[in-house]
Amino acid sequence: MSNPFDKLRKQLELQEWPNVFLFKFIAPNDSETVAKVTALFDDGTDLNYHPSKTGKYVSVSAKELMIDVDSIIERYEKGSQIKGVIVL
Repeated sequence: MSNPFDKLRKQLELQEWPNVFLFKFIAPNDSETVAKVTALFDDGTDLNYHPSKTGKYVSVSAKELMIDVDSIIERYEKGSQIKGVIVL
């Protein structure tokens, strides 16, 4: 079985690293889940939150300087383990 992040890895390997990367997650709009997603990132990370029209979900975007492709994939793998979170 292939890793769901293989396609992303191939795209990222075409870029130069270190570089700023924009992470995107969709999470249920409850403080515990949003806190878990936010905890994936360092204090200096540029985080933005956008609630869905109904307010049931929140989009979390994070811009961070990443060293290499493996560190990006690792972050997405951790995010995908949070219950209810969708990684984009």
